[in-house]
Amino acid sequence: MSKALLLAARSRSTIESHLEALECHFTWDLNASRSKLFHIRDQLQDIGSEEGYSWLGHMYNLQGFLHQQLGFVEEARRFFGRATEAFRQMRNTVSDEGPWLVVNYGNLAWLHHLLGEPAQSRYYLLEVSVLMEVYPSPCQGELHPEICVEKAWTLMKFDKKLQAADYFQRAVRMQPDMVEWQTSRVLASASAFNPHMKAQRTDVLEKMKIAREHDPENLYLAALYLEACAAKGQEVEEEARALARRVLRKPVSSYSGINPLLRLYRRFISIDEAIDLAEEALERHPDARYMKRCAAICYWRRIFNQSGNHEQSMLDRAISLCRDVIRLYPHSSLKTQIHLAGLYAKCQQAEADRMFKDLLTQDLDPEEAQMLYNCYAKYLHSTRKDVDQSIENHMMAAAIPHPSSYRQDSILILRKMAGKSRNRRCEDIEEFLSHLED
Repeated sequence: MSKALLLAARSRSTIESHLEALECHFTWDLNASRSKLFHIRDQLQDIGSEEGYSWLGHMYNLQGFLHQQLGFVEEARRFFGRATEAFRQMRNTVSDEGPWLVVNYGNLAWLHHLLGEPAQSRYYLLEVSVLMEVYPSPCQGELHPEICVEKAWTLMKFDKKLQAADYFQRAVRMQPDMVEWQTSRVLASASAFNPHMKAQRTDVLEKMKIAREHDPENLYLAALYLEACAAKGQEVEEEARALARRVLRKPVSSYSGINPLLRLYRRFISIDEAIDLAEEALERHPDARYMKRCAAICYWRRIFNQSGNHEQSMLDRAISLCRDVIRLYPHSSLKTQIHLAGLYAKCQQAEADRMFKDLLTQDLDPEEAQMLYNCYAKYLHSTRKDVDQSIENHMMAAAIPHPSSYRQDSILILRKMAGKSRNRRCEDIEEFLSHLED
């Protein structure tokens, strides 16, 4: 190798080692399937710029990373640029530079490196070095609190709740005056221990109460807190209805509190009132796709959680909403497609069969495949009365070696079937489960 080539190789190696040492999205082990990346992208879009204002820089940073991972390079470049501007505008300081730009500049260093633009990559590496020297962490050996917070916020989106809670805790310990950080730490802890607030731990519930008092404008937290209280047997109807009036006045957003509020209504007050609330929100915001998704869930729950026949008008409304959601979320609507197939099973069985068969031909990630096999198995058992094929699909869900609630549910159903001596497939199921457990 010539001297020039050797020097170039060493230069590339040095740059890569510096890039690997950065604290940014490209080094945080944010591994996810393509469908999961699209799902997170849609989640971020549903936050909106108004409700998520304090997290706008973090949102744009993550959007940039997601788009780069998905192969949309120009969109990635645009979002990283928007993140830079958002951070500069959000921080009311004399200088528009600060530690909040470390992750953003790290992302830009990586992006230019991946695009084969070494000069620009080295520029941002130098900028990161300068920022870290000028703005060291207040605690030696710890990441700067601004970096901790962005890492925590990002990990939340990838369902790494316990890690997120830990990083929020570190940031709060170093900078306890940031109310939104305190709130986010509590939310991360609450969702890590109990994602649906079914029976929240007493100490976490107390922390939610304190956070709510310190951050009274956070209606998402308020709705989660009331749901947790209701799960403990407390009476919350009056507070829930007052909160609903406040939520309805806000822009539709996944941060507005409408989704946990509707879940609270469905589980502890009245599912019909939940539908009324969702329809009122849709009247105020008829083009809000997130609201259509929330309303579709309410109708689906109403139809599948209550026995007996349902009015055709309710089925038609549920089908219409699901079709809208599938159109508005083309890359992250598998669950809604399964729900729609289930709705058609109530009125157009041939269409339900066609939908399930189409879905079974799709290229799905492991958890999506488990969800589809599990739901199709239940459809085959309850609607088609095809026990053998239902068993086969539960086996297919269970055979995928990925931990999920759908896999566990299929395994539990198979065990129950194996325990019924009148089922002629008992031996087949028992043999399958024995190999599965090995």
